[in-house]
Amino acid sequence: MPSTLSQLCGALIIGIQLCSADTLFRFNSTPEVEVRSLDEIHKAALAEGGVVTLWHGGDETNQQDALKQAFEARFPGMTLNVTVDLSKYHDAAFDDQLAHGNVTVDSIILQTVHDYPRWSDEGALLNYAPLGFDEITPAYKDSVGASWYGIVIFFWSTIYNTKKLPGITIKEWNDYLQPELKNKLVLTYPNDDDAVLYAFDLVLQRYGVAWFDALLAQNPRWVRGTATPNTVLSAANMTQAASFTSSIGYQAPTGINITLPEQGFFVSWPQTAAIPKDAPHPEGAKLLHSYILSPEYQQLQGWSVRRDVPLPDGFPWGALETLNSTNTAAFMDWMMDREKVGRLRDWFERRIGTAQGLSPLVDSL
Repeated sequence: MPSTLSQLCGALIIGIQLCSADTLFRFNSTPEVEVRSLDEIHKAALAEGGVVTLWHGGDETNQQDALKQAFEARFPGMTLNVTVDLSKYHDAAFDDQLAHGNVTVDSIILQTVHDYPRWSDEGALLNYAPLGFDEITPAYKDSVGASWYGIVIFFWSTIYNTKKLPGITIKEWNDYLQPELKNKLVLTYPNDDDAVLYAFDLVLQRYGVAWFDALLAQNPRWVRGTATPNTVLSAANMTQAASFTSSIGYQAPTGINITLPEQGFFVSWPQTAAIPKDAPHPEGAKLLHSYILSPEYQQLQGWSVRRDVPLPDGFPWGALETLNSTNTAAFMDWMMDREKVGRLRDWFERRIGTAQGLSPLVDSL
C-alpha cells in the first residue's frame, strides 16, 4: 500500500499538471485575426529570420518538396525546413517537446486531427486566424479560438494500372473481388494508418465481414505507407496493379486510372494545421499558413477547405458537399473516439498480423 507521503506527492503532481494544462476558465481564446497582406507578413517573417520549421504528416520524405519549392519561390529570402514523418510519430514528438518546454517547430500539419482540440485545451496552440480563415468550412476548424484549422483536403481513391489490367474496371468496392484481381492488389496495413483503417471501417460497415474475407482470398500484398501502393502498382516489374489505400490527386498519369465509388463510401479529410504558442518563428508560420490557404494555392489542390475557391478546370468530380459517397467532416468525429479506433486496429491486426517492414520513409519503395 502506498505511503501517505507518496499519495500526497502523487496528488500534488496531478494537481500541478491539471492546473498547467486546463485552460477552460481562462476565457482568453480570442484569436489574432490576420489583416495584413501576404507581402506584409513576408516582411515580418524576414525580419524574424526568414525561417519556418514545418512538421508535416506523410510517409515519403519528398512528399512536401513541391510545397517547399513553391513557398520559397513565392517569398524570396524564406527557407522552409520540412520534416515529413508519420503523423502518429510527429504528434508524439510534439507532446515530448511540450512536456519538456522545448518547442522547436513552427507549424504542425497532420492527419491526427484528434490531437488538435487536446493541444488547444492545453493552451499549447497559438490562437491565430490566417488569411482566408473565415472561408474555411466551419466543420474543419476551431471557429471560436482559431487554434487549428483544416488546410488541405486529402482523400483516398481507387488507383489501377490499365496496362497490367486491360479491360478491367474498378470503381465500386465489390469490383475488388473480381477473379482477375487475384494477386493483383497492393494495400496499406489498416492497423498502421488510421485514415486507411477508417477506409476499411467504412467498407465493412456497408458490405460486412464477408467482403473482407473475399478480399483476403484475393491475396493482396500488404505494405507500409500510403505512397507505397502507387509505387508498386506503377512499377512494370511488379505484378500488383490496383489499390484503394493511396492517392495521387486528380490528374492521372498515362496508363493509370483514378476512380471514386458512388455506391459505397470513400475517405476524405482536412489535413489540419496549427502554430504552437511557443513557436520560435511565429511570423514565418503565419506566412506559411496564409499562403497555403490562399486561393492561388488552394485551387491547385482540387477540392479546397475554403468555400469560395472554385474547382479547377478539368476536375473530374463534383464539389465535396454534392457527393453522397464521402463525408469529410466525419473523419474528426471518428478519430476522436480513440477507444473505438484501438479496437478496430486490434481486430484487423488479428486478421492480417502486425505491420511488417521498415518505415516507409526509409524503405526502398
